[in-house]
Amino acid sequence: MQTPDEVAAMQRLHGLGWGTRRIAAEIGCNRETVQRYLAAGGWAPCRVPTRPSLLVGHTAWLDERLGRHRGNADVVRQELASDLDIVVSLRTVERGVSHLRRELAAEALATVRFETSPGRQLQIDFGQRRIAIEGERDKVYLFVATLGYSRRIYAAPFRHERQSAWLEGIEGAFRHFGGLPGELLLDNARALVKHHDPVTREVEFNGRLHAFTRYWDVRPVACAPYRARTKGKDERGVGYVKHNAIAGRHFASWGALKAHLAWWMREVADRRVHGTTGEAPIVRFEREEQQALRPLNGPPPFRQLRELTRRVQNDACVDIDTNHYSVPWQLIGAEVSVVVGDSQIRIHHAGIEVACHDKRLGRRDRAVDRAHLLGIVPYRPDPALDTDTGAAPPIVLPGIELLRSLAEYEQAAGGGW
Repeated sequence: MQTPDEVAAMQRLHGLGWGTRRIAAEIGCNRETVQRYLAAGGWAPCRVPTRPSLLVGHTAWLDERLGRHRGNADVVRQELASDLDIVVSLRTVERGVSHLRRELAAEALATVRFETSPGRQLQIDFGQRRIAIEGERDKVYLFVATLGYSRRIYAAPFRHERQSAWLEGIEGAFRHFGGLPGELLLDNARALVKHHDPVTREVEFNGRLHAFTRYWDVRPVACAPYRARTKGKDERGVGYVKHNAIAGRHFASWGALKAHLAWWMREVADRRVHGTTGEAPIVRFEREEQQALRPLNGPPPFRQLRELTRRVQNDACVDIDTNHYSVPWQLIGAEVSVVVGDSQIRIHHAGIEVACHDKRLGRRDRAVDRAHLLGIVPYRPDPALDTDTGAAPPIVLPGIELLRSLAEYEQAAGGGW
């Protein structure tokens, strides 16, 4: 098909006395094409045969199904064939619902900024980052809490994203801000939310989270499914922590990472001018939000103790959060109960405490009491164990017969090997 300018040129050359063969060679088209346009007297659009679409009359059905399947035209095509016995191509369906898909895309992107009053809301979330610690790049889970009004941030590192980390992070935020907000805005993590219906918006929170929020008298609120921007203040806060506090840094130990985050929150995050509020979060917090938070009144942590069950390994140790703690070697293969406190690890067997260690804060550390290995490795006297003789304290376990020392077996066999 020729353009309107080319057809006008054909008419002009024909008026000068040019023949159709010469005009076709000049324009670069077929002679019959020149003859057709000259006969028509000018340019005319190409006539395309039209036929009614198979989707005519089904606009309401398409609208409902496309909304139900969140804009997936291929699923709509499949249901057209199964429900209405209409077999069409995917491209036909995409053309038929193009205006609806644009509306769904605009709805998904549309965001209305929602500001909360001082002390009303605390948004929480986790982010992941590989961080160089002790020369190794480990995956670290960063808990981030953001106050909705002042935008003040609290960040803490964890080695996992289980429920215990969520609760410990929330309590850490309460202590950092020195008060309690009215509500906690959280996402639909499996550790917190058992079920959230995206249509009815009915939420079933985890039972332990319910107990936690009742203990602290705060109201849990789950953001809409598939709508993380509902808690956009904290989403941006997580990115800020990962790309500002952590980016490109390495740390000598886990404790060094915690110390750096404490410094960063105090000297950087609290003092920078926030792009939305135009003020430093600490200024906005101290002026208005600090007084709006409810006082803590000094209750003990919700998770004072964590109880675990472990099986003693062949090295006479139990594994707790990647660290190893020794127990008497006679318990190898036995199940023991472990009580994890804030600063100590206590291990019990048959109702008797058999080991107590200071909690290790690093990764893959070993806390070994040499007395626990007495009888399988040579014992070296340590005056700190017994000021009079340097002997190891006796270990008495109920229901367990202590084996004889290797020296006795050697004597019974008639001498050394």
